[in-house]
Amino acid sequence: MNRPTGILLLAVFTSLCSVAAAEPPATFPSTPPAPGPAPVLTLPTPTAQTLPNGLRVISVRRDGLPLVTAQLVIRSGDEMDPPPLAGLAELTARALTKGAAGLTAPQIADAAEALGGSLEASAGWDESDVGITVTTPRLPQALALLAKVVRQPEFSTRELKRAQAQAIDDVHLSLSRPATLAARVAARGIFGTGAYGHPRGGTPASIERIARADVQQWHERLYRPDNAILILAGDVTPAQALQLAQASFGDWVRPSSPLPAKPPGSGDRALAPVVLINQHGAGQAGVVAAHAVPPRSDAHYFAGLVADAVLGGSYSARLNEEIRIKRGLSYGAFSNLQPLGDAGLWLASAQTRNPAVPQVIDLMLAQFRQLGDEAVPPAELAARKATLIGSYGRSLETTAGLAEQVAALAIYDVPLDELGRYAEQVNAVTPRQLRKYAHKHLDADAGTVVVVGDASQFAAAVRKAHPKAVLLDAASLDLERADLGTAAH
Repeated sequence: MNRPTGILLLAVFTSLCSVAAAEPPATFPSTPPAPGPAPVLTLPTPTAQTLPNGLRVISVRRDGLPLVTAQLVIRSGDEMDPPPLAGLAELTARALTKGAAGLTAPQIADAAEALGGSLEASAGWDESDVGITVTTPRLPQALALLAKVVRQPEFSTRELKRAQAQAIDDVHLSLSRPATLAARVAARGIFGTGAYGHPRGGTPASIERIARADVQQWHERLYRPDNAILILAGDVTPAQALQLAQASFGDWVRPSSPLPAKPPGSGDRALAPVVLINQHGAGQAGVVAAHAVPPRSDAHYFAGLVADAVLGGSYSARLNEEIRIKRGLSYGAFSNLQPLGDAGLWLASAQTRNPAVPQVIDLMLAQFRQLGDEAVPPAELAARKATLIGSYGRSLETTAGLAEQVAALAIYDVPLDELGRYAEQVNAVTPRQLRKYAHKHLDADAGTVVVVGDASQFAAAVRKAHPKAVLLDAASLDLERADLGTAAH
């Protein structure tokens, strides 16, 4: 830009700013506009069919774009890890796409890319899955590739060693974060010796123990058609879904042996209600409050979902309002409801300055008590419900998101028509139901509080308010034990 032109533009800009500044304040709105009507979610009910070998095929059609997400879900995940081999489910899932049916990892990636997609594999509580999104004409080839990695993985020693090294690095990194370590310990405090209490994803030591034979055996026992669900979401009809599933998975042989039983999710608890963990050199502390809640199939699930939305499910929820917005004690304080197979976990978390830990604990516990003691005002309840419904609607905007929501229902045997009744069920929750749910499941004195940070700056103050609080050292924790190894000290 030459100098005269720049001067001219600057003069015009200054003039415009002067005009804007001269406008009377009355022309600017002083309050935000009223929220519009809640969106109406119109969704078809998914169609469920079953192949002779036991594979369940669920399809949900979405017209408009020639896209389909194919997701093969195994109804077993981290909860099935053998006690000494925490992380086995996750390692098995990671290794699926690293070599199968004579194809190397790069060849599998190239094949998926040629179809316009990428294969994504992972494991979680109660499930393991592999998925890909492609255009409709390429769906048969995508399913054929999906079948290869699920049914014929090679689990080469070289690839497994590489996956183990990456998993160990990931665990080291996650456990160095105060809030993450606090959440792991809180889950152990809630579920004790149960399957949901063990370290999901493993520990460096448990991952190192896993041998190729362990991965092969885990896959052989649990990756089977009568323990699997094929979900197709997008531009596909039920008839096409059944035909395509038969073509790629119809000859998948169902073993004669019965499926292994799932272990109990909850067990004997060995930790104190308040656990303080000294992490040397931690600049901040992670504060987590956890409660046991009912499983996903519970009739009061939506009351729990709305309770979570009121307490910590969004930026405007109570925890963030009290801890961040009013007092500036954290960059964010939130909560999360995780419904599982035969139990559930509710976590509230915040990262804060070490000296502020006692205040953050008090604020969290106060919010639990308030939700159980006082009715949520109508305006606040309506806002939190609108946030839930809006977030749910956004999650369904892609075929991958649609498939994920269908999987969340199918894994826990929730009726599939609930996909389209989400808004109705959220809106049906009453203030009385919220109080009852919070009083029963979020009692401030019945959960587990875990703090990880520089304990020299908060332990004495916390113990004054909670005399039974125990103090541990992060370096000596044994996450594979329900008592974290404290019995040996």
